[in-house]
Amino acid sequence: MLRQAKPKNARAKRALDKRAPQEHENPKMTLFVPGNKTTNISKLAVKDLAVLKKPLCMKFTQKNEIHPFEDPSSLEFFANKNDTSILVLSLHSKKRPHCLTFVRTFDYRILDMLELYIVPETFREMQQFKNKKAAEGLKPMIAFHGAVFENPNETKYTLAKSLLLDFFRGQEATGVDVEGLQYLISVSAEEEDASRPAPQIHIRVYRILTKRSGQKLPRIEVEETGPRIDFRLGRERFAEPNMMKDALRKPKGTEPKTKKNIDTDIMGDKVGKIHVGKQDFSALQTRKMKGLKRGRGASDDEEGTVVDDLQGHPSVEEPPTPKKGRY
Repeated sequence: MLRQAKPKNARAKRALDKRAPQEHENPKMTLFVPGNKTTNISKLAVKDLAVLKKPLCMKFTQKNEIHPFEDPSSLEFFANKNDTSILVLSLHSKKRPHCLTFVRTFDYRILDMLELYIVPETFREMQQFKNKKAAEGLKPMIAFHGAVFENPNETKYTLAKSLLLDFFRGQEATGVDVEGLQYLISVSAEEEDASRPAPQIHIRVYRILTKRSGQKLPRIEVEETGPRIDFRLGRERFAEPNMMKDALRKPKGTEPKTKKNIDTDIMGDKVGKIHVGKQDFSALQTRKMKGLKRGRGASDDEEGTVVDDLQGHPSVEEPPTPKKGRY
C-alpha cells in the first residue's frame, strides 16, 4: 500500500483533506482496468459503459496481470492511488469468457465483488443504434424488473443490483429538473427455476421522448440507444458483516432531525399529537350572574354574616306565596 506521508505544503494538505473521510462524500469514481488477456467484445462493452459513466470514470490502457479472487492487492493499490471507489476489471479465459469483474471498495479495501460474463450472441454496442443519444453527465433513471432482485436474503442478484446502482447512480442531487430526465437504464431478469440454468441479467438503455398528446400531459415514448448487454453470473464475494456495518455508518448530523409527535398517515397528511397538562378547575370561568357577584370591598366572612343576620331578623318580610287558581 502507499505510504502515508505528512504534507509538505498547503497544496499537499488540501489534496489529503480532499481524500479524507467527509460528512458528504464525493461522487464515486470508477476505474476501468484491462486484464492480461481481453477480447474485442469486452473492450467495446467497457467503452460503452464508460460513455454512460462519464465524467466520473478513468480508464487504463496498459494490461495488468491481476487475479482479484486470489490476490486483490493490486486493485487496492489502484483504488488508493487514483482515489476510486468502484473498479471494473476486464478479463478473458476459456473458463470465464468475456468477463467483467465489478469491484467495490471501502477505505481502499475490497468490500465485495461479482463476475459478469457477457453473452456475445446478443451483445450490441452503442454505435449500432443509429439515433440520438442522451447528453453526457445527465442523471439516469434506473429500473429493476424481476423478483430475483427483491430477495430478502443476500444472493448474487441482490449483489448485482447493489453494484449496478452504485455504478450508474452518478452524482447525488437534492432536486432534478424534468428536462434532465432524458434516458432510462432497465435491468431485468427472469424468475429462477431449478430445472433451467440461472437467469441472465439484461441491461437495456432507452432515451425518453416526449410528444404532443393533445392534453396537458405529454405522451411518453422510449427509444433504445444502446448498449444492449446480457450477463451471466459468475463468482462472487460478499462483504464481511463488520466491514459492511462500517461502510453503512452515517456521521452524526447528516440525518434530518425528526419532530416529536408528528407523523404522516397513509394518505400523506401530516398528523400531530397534542398532550394537554392537568387542568385547574378552580380557575375555570363559569357563567356570569348578578346574584353571584360580590359587593365592592366585601370579603367572604362579611357576606356570610349579612346573610345570617337577614335570616334571623323578624322585620324582614318574605314574599307572599302565590295562590292556586285560575288566572
